[in-house]
Amino acid sequence: MSARPFLQRALVALLTVALTGAQAQVRLPALGESASDEFNVSTERRTGEQIMREIRRDPDYLDDPMLLEYVQALWQPLVAASRQAGNIEPDIDRNFPFEIFLVRDRTVNAFALPGGYVGVHTGLIAMTVHGDELASVLAHELAHVTQRHIARSVVAGSRSSMVGLAALILGILAASRTGNADMANAAIMGSQGIAVQGQLNFSRDMEREADRMGYGTLGAAGFSTAAMAAMFEKLDTANRLNDNGSFPYLRSHPLTVERMAEARSRALFGGRALTPPSLRHVMMQARAKVIGERNVQGLQRFEEQATGQTGIQLRERLAAAYAGALAASINRNAPLAEKAAAEAVQLAMAATPRDPQAERTAQLLLAQVRLDRGDAALALKTLDAIADAPTSRPALLLRAQAQLDLQRQQGAVQAAALRQSTETLQTWVADHPQDAAAWALLAQSADAVGLKLRALRAGAEARAAIGDLNGAIDRLRAGQGAARGAAGQDFIEASVIDARLRELQGQRRALALEARGGRSTDKPEEPPPQ
Repeated sequence: MSARPFLQRALVALLTVALTGAQAQVRLPALGESASDEFNVSTERRTGEQIMREIRRDPDYLDDPMLLEYVQALWQPLVAASRQAGNIEPDIDRNFPFEIFLVRDRTVNAFALPGGYVGVHTGLIAMTVHGDELASVLAHELAHVTQRHIARSVVAGSRSSMVGLAALILGILAASRTGNADMANAAIMGSQGIAVQGQLNFSRDMEREADRMGYGTLGAAGFSTAAMAAMFEKLDTANRLNDNGSFPYLRSHPLTVERMAEARSRALFGGRALTPPSLRHVMMQARAKVIGERNVQGLQRFEEQATGQTGIQLRERLAAAYAGALAASINRNAPLAEKAAAEAVQLAMAATPRDPQAERTAQLLLAQVRLDRGDAALALKTLDAIADAPTSRPALLLRAQAQLDLQRQQGAVQAAALRQSTETLQTWVADHPQDAAAWALLAQSADAVGLKLRALRAGAEARAAIGDLNGAIDRLRAGQGAARGAAGQDFIEASVIDARLRELQGQRRALALEARGGRSTDKPEEPPPQ
């Protein structure tokens, strides 16, 4: 049993433990009725945080800046529209991060976790031919979050605590890594004696509610409402033609005749029709396909179609060039990667009317390809041509890596540029404290320019961002040791290290207390005197 499908099993465990006996339906609470005395908003948030600490450390958790930026560009308007419509209650808005994340998996799936986290498989992105189709799935999952369907599935009488629920999921995660089915069974049997529902299904009422609210959110966010019906049709047809387990989304969100009929009806009587897909989506679909490919032979098939395509539409040629360039770069075929990426840029610039987002997306790929082959200087020149590079996460991370590589190649010649890059990263993480990749790059950059304490602190924050509190604390303690006798700027860094160490130690004690069955608060405990 590989680690690859662990998210699916974790979700199965989470939602099935929330259902009692063999009930296939769960009554929706009346308006204003508490979801569960034992599973309030704060508890749900902490449960989601515990699960995400494990997920972020799994190899299949994917932080691909370009793909994640695109999915977030679909997700954020949906969240904003839902907030504007009053679908997100103030308590939920304060507590839930509404974070979307990627899973490297070729199966077609997306899922909501407690506390406002939504996962998307690369396989789902790869099978959608239109960005609005992908947005329709995200809108549906967002409705599950805003309506707290997971919490509402926890029967009040079961008293499923956050600790018991999270412990069950952590047991399933551990079993998925070891391949030990007995461990998974033991985790389930030990989860406060709650009976297990064999299928990962929200109730039919919840699915209808998510469809209805998702449809409204989709239109309010500016997407085509016809995309939801189109996506349903696509999922149903694909699954009937290829029922081999590649569509876990249909097991967790089964398509009924009623749901499909309602989606068709909404598409007929309201909203705008689907337009041709954006070139950006075409490239992100190609990127998801390549990233989801796990063997060299599969990547070589993308390479074979990379260039010289004739007799097909521009968008198809662009998809082939983009996929081929990325696959060639992964396979260390630098000449083909450069040629195909350059062709992708030319095709994007040839679009009529002009599509700046498509041009930018292709240019980012070209910069990535050049950086991968070791030409940091040319990668930087490519990034300089991108208008929004200073505010774009993909461009920022590529530039930081390029400056670091150039410093290693040319030494003191590039010291000033690397210091500027370090300060830019520092500004970024101040606004995005959970960005583990940016913290890790900051640690390397700061170390290269001689900012040792900042480097140690950044390394600790990178570990904390992925949920490794022990690793973060160890690095902060090393920073404390290195800071003895510090003065000036180092004194400020030393003070920050001291404060963060106390905070993370408090978090670790709170988690340990909860694991022992105690009650903790959101405020970290004060550590004992050092």
